Amino acid sequence: MIYISRQISRHVGGSAIVQTKRAALPSALPFLALLLAAATLLSACADRPGADVLAPNLTEAPGAKPHTVLVATTRARDPRPGTLFSGERGNGLDFATVTLTVPPAHQPGGIEWPKQAPGNPATDMVVHEAVYRDTDQEFVRDLNAQLALLPAGSRNVLVFVHGYNTMFSEALYRLTQMAHDSDVPGVPVLFSWASRGKTEDYVYDNNSATAARDNLERTLSLVASSKAEKITIMAHSMGNWVTVEALRQMKIGGKGIPPNRIGNVVLAAPDIDVDVFKSQLKRFGKPEKPFIVIISRDDKALGFSDFLAGGKVRLGAYTNDNELVGLGAVVVDMTNVKAMDPMNHGKFAQLVALAPSLRGQLAARGAEVGNQPTNIELDGIHIYGFNQNIGPLPAAPPAPAATAAASTAAAQ
Repeated sequence: MIYISRQISRHVGGSAIVQTKRAALPSALPFLALLLAAATLLSACADRPGADVLAPNLTEAPGAKPHTVLVATTRARDPRPGTLFSGERGNGLDFATVTLTVPPAHQPGGIEWPKQAPGNPATDMVVHEAVYRDTDQEFVRDLNAQLALLPAGSRNVLVFVHGYNTMFSEALYRLTQMAHDSDVPGVPVLFSWASRGKTEDYVYDNNSATAARDNLERTLSLVASSKAEKITIMAHSMGNWVTVEALRQMKIGGKGIPPNRIGNVVLAAPDIDVDVFKSQLKRFGKPEKPFIVIISRDDKALGFSDFLAGGKVRLGAYTNDNELVGLGAVVVDMTNVKAMDPMNHGKFAQLVALAPSLRGQLAARGAEVGNQPTNIELDGIHIYGFNQNIGPLPAAPPAPAATAAASTAAAQ
């Protein structure tokens, strides 16, 4: 048995202040000094989980809802109790199955972190059980077992790929929150690449993400080999680089997921150079189902990435929505939505909480508009290219009632 317990939101830091002072910074200022400054700003914004955050709690609490998340990861196993996986790179792809519970007083869009390990299931999100899995076959077996608990027509899978500066526990808890807040049935799968969860390890994380492309492709192929009827992919921040590259590889190799089994591909706050993304989309050709790109022009974490990239705008803060629509994207602009995190980088998780009500509004609006791409506004969210061939508004599917999912705070 393995463990889980507590964590608290963390973010990539300091873009607004760095950008404001950019002109005054000496050109010779060391790169490391910039990162350490960002780390200082980050630490002032939020707490981080301790090493024992995944300690299990077997206590039953009335009203607490269980979820199961399946994990595929390139992280190394961590022998410390309550940790499960570290930020170091492992030898290939590893697996786990984790059950967590969400407290009855859960607030949509938020995460009820345990105040102290192993947490209280009556008030906190806690891990109930976690086990390592050693083979591809065990991973697919567990996935099919969870799918079998759902009725035909609802056997869907969401694959979530986290971003930079994300501890394993943070990614696990964030996916749990999204799974719980959504009312779309399905099984959540976490693909977790080896991020160290440290602001100063941007280069290490970027290289880890790049190295994980083949294993994400392998994970998507395993999911496609299961009994899943629809497969939705949601990536956040730097996780978008891994995701789009893996999908591009699958396209080139002729091993892509059949179009009739793809739910949506959702790119949330993508930390990708806009020019790189344009070239990737051109290689895909205009997809049968457009990529859904969630942006926010006040995203401070992406502003920091923009600074490090020499002023090249990141896709998640791009201003030319119509150009992206022309390349085959639906753009969900959340700039006018007030963020729950100080870096404005985790709004995608709030969209999941809003999704049930928005889906009804979108369905009603869809009956009023024609077949051409349409720009609409709902509850401060601007959607460009609506009424292309998309499914429901992006939302993470909740796991069956006998299992558990997981999550990360607004992490890049």
